Formats: sequence, structure tokens, C-alpha cells
Amino acid sequence: MRSLLVLSFLILLFTPVYASDNILILLTTTSVDNSGLLKHILPDFEKKTGIKVKVIARGTGAAIEMGKRGDGDVLFVHAKELELEAVRMSYFVNRNEVCYNDFIIVGPLNDPANIKSSNSAHEAFKKIAISGSLFISRSDNSGTHIKELSLWKKVGINPKGQTWYLEAGQGMEKTLRIANEKIAYTLTDRGTFLAIKDRLEIGLLFQGDPVLFNQYSVMAVNPQRHKHVKYKESMQFIKWIISKEGQSAIASFKDKHGNQLFVPNSNK
Repeated sequence: MRSLLVLSFLILLFTPVYASDNILILLTTTSVDNSGLLKHILPDFEKKTGIKVKVIARGTGAAIEMGKRGDGDVLFVHAKELELEAVRMSYFVNRNEVCYNDFIIVGPLNDPANIKSSNSAHEAFKKIAISGSLFISRSDNSGTHIKELSLWKKVGINPKGQTWYLEAGQGMEKTLRIANEKIAYTLTDRGTFLAIKDRLEIGLLFQGDPVLFNQYSVMAVNPQRHKHVKYKESMQFIKWIISKEGQSAIASFKDKHGNQLFVPNSNK
């Protein structure tokens, strides 16, 4: 019995663990996670502060709902209207814009809907619907999904239930893979597409419309609503990522072809 107690003590003594007070739960989007950005920048933050970051990646809508419940400490998301509404309702505090990229429309290289010739994203979406070309939707209440729905609404089309419209209910990388397998169109953030494009046969067909601008922001879970959240550590992360050091780390993140995947734009 004594030997077992000694063994247990030695295991606890020599097993490296992070103190629970030193782990920050970051709720973020699959587009940020799939792109590889966090794997690139978080080691710098962890080394500087000694804070270990646990990443939970969901669609922005799901990440915000988790934050509202206090299931995380800080958010890195991209659905401005949802964010501002949640801040207004005092679920989150200290929202800061961090970086941006843009949404693009990808699809079959033979472009059956001829969206390459479109003058706007709205025109491209309308052509996809009129041609009946297969379109894969994330359908996960993510920032990308919210943007997609706003584009359909603008052109007066409700795609739900249409034979050409497939709801994946998946993150960005998985949705791109489904679109690739089915040779279909989809809306994606540029960062995730560039990160995996060498493994895809579909390609970039439409880009550049200002309506496709994609802003990412950070915000802390309000400690007045959830006493257990690590507000101090959340603010360390927010201050770091909007600082010159954090912004430089984001700017240095590129794919193997040298393409910059996110553009830092904190005004701090």
C-alpha cells in the first residue's frame, strides 16, 4: 500500500502539467484554425506570457453561444453584427478588430455558371442559382455562412430545399473538401482556401467585390456574467494580439507560396 502511495506521489511530482489557472480557453472559428494561423502565432504568446492556450474551433455563431454560456474565456471570430449585438447585451467586453482577409467564390474550373464574368458577388450567386449548379453551404451559422445567406437574400433567392443546394453543416476545410469531391461551388475565406488549395481540384473563380471583406475581431467573455472566466489572461491575449508584436506575428503568416493569408489592421 505504502509503495503504491509513493509511486502515485512520484507520478504527480514528475508529470508536467499546466496549472488550471494558467490555461486560457480561446473560442474561435474553423477558418482561423484550419488556416494554420493559430499554430503560427500562439507559441509566441505562450512563450511571452507563460499562458497555455486551449483552442476550441467552431462556427462563429456556435463560438459566440459558447462564450455567452461561459464555456470559454476569449473569442477570435468574424461576424461583426453578431459580435456587436452580443457586446451590447453585455455578454462580451473589450472587442477589438485584429485582422482581415476576404471571402472568395471557388468552384469547378470549367465554371458551368460562368461566374468568372460576373461584375459582383451578387451577380455570381444569381448565376449559380439560375444555372442550377451545385452549391455547398457550410450551414453552421458561422461567419462565412452568415455572409453567404446575406448574398442570397440580396438577390432575392431562398436556396434552402433546392436540388442544387447542399447544406454540409461542417467547418470550412471540410466544406471545401465536399465541394471538391462533388465538383461544386462554395463560398470560403481566402485563408483556408490558400492553406489547402494544393489538395483541391476546384479553383478560385470570383474575388474582389468589397462586399466580400472579412473582418476578424477578439473580445473577452464578460467576468460580470461569469465569475470563473480568466479575464486577466484574456486581456493579456487581447493586448498582445493587437500590439505591434502580435500584429507582426499575423503579418508574417504566409502559405508556402508566399501568399499572406491575413492582413493585420488593429488601430491600437
